[in-house]
Amino acid sequence: MEPILQVQNLNYIYSAGTPFEHQALQDVSFSVSRGEFIGIIGHTGSGKSTLMQQLNGLLKPTSGTILLDGKDIWSDKKLTRQARFRVGLVFQYPEYQLFEETVYKDIAFGPKNMGLSYEEIDRRVRDAAATVGLTEQQLQVSPFDLSGGQKRRVAIAGVIAMEPEVLILDEPTAGLDPRGREEILKNIEDYRRTHNATVMMVSHSMDDVARLTDRLLVLNGSRLVMDGSPAEVFARSEELIEMGLNIPQVTRVFLELKAMGLDVEPVYTIDQAVAVLKTLRGGAAKC
Repeated sequence: MEPILQVQNLNYIYSAGTPFEHQALQDVSFSVSRGEFIGIIGHTGSGKSTLMQQLNGLLKPTSGTILLDGKDIWSDKKLTRQARFRVGLVFQYPEYQLFEETVYKDIAFGPKNMGLSYEEIDRRVRDAAATVGLTEQQLQVSPFDLSGGQKRRVAIAGVIAMEPEVLILDEPTAGLDPRGREEILKNIEDYRRTHNATVMMVSHSMDDVARLTDRLLVLNGSRLVMDGSPAEVFARSEELIEMGLNIPQVTRVFLELKAMGLDVEPVYTIDQAVAVLKTLRGGAAKC
């Protein structure tokens, strides 16, 4: 399958040529297929946010190439503009960027900038609102009258109303209660499934990325140091811990069990843990 997004030898330097020069990304390369759910993890300052802003053309690489459907997004101004619609970016705490009089107008802002017809804008607004669980009544109220979790949904709906083929989110559940977190994650998965969209999600919740994603990209010191399935990445838990990263709670428990002498393989989801414990219990019963 032809990748929808390719990153080739990407480098980015902030304040180049000044005393404040800082290399945020160093020789980063990877490709992304349509429909994949990819988690991006790394400690603060590892380059995650910079990478996201490169992928939809908000920042231009110091060197290296970003290909969208095989075309360099910086080779032509039209391609750069298209990339900003085709690759949707939801910043952390996006509700702080709401500004319109009504929820409807806020969600419609992106589609309007795309130059779509009134009918198409209306369809997209209502589809996006439904995807994130907003009601018809809520479309007519001020976004500032909503709860924190509802504002987050409005902000995400404003991006998915542009129907991006790649949806990138920076800590989409930060600051939400457990119920709000689960609802937002379900909204994201619903969008991915119904549009066959690629999702790339930055998260500090290892439990979330372990159970939701197909692949994990691990950034450390501005470099991409791991790229693999959750099983492959969390099998290297000691390296992750050395980088200052957390690992899923259940993985930590099973590492402790292994250290105590139990013959268990590393797991990274609750379902896996239950299956392993049932097997152990069955073996003990036979004894």
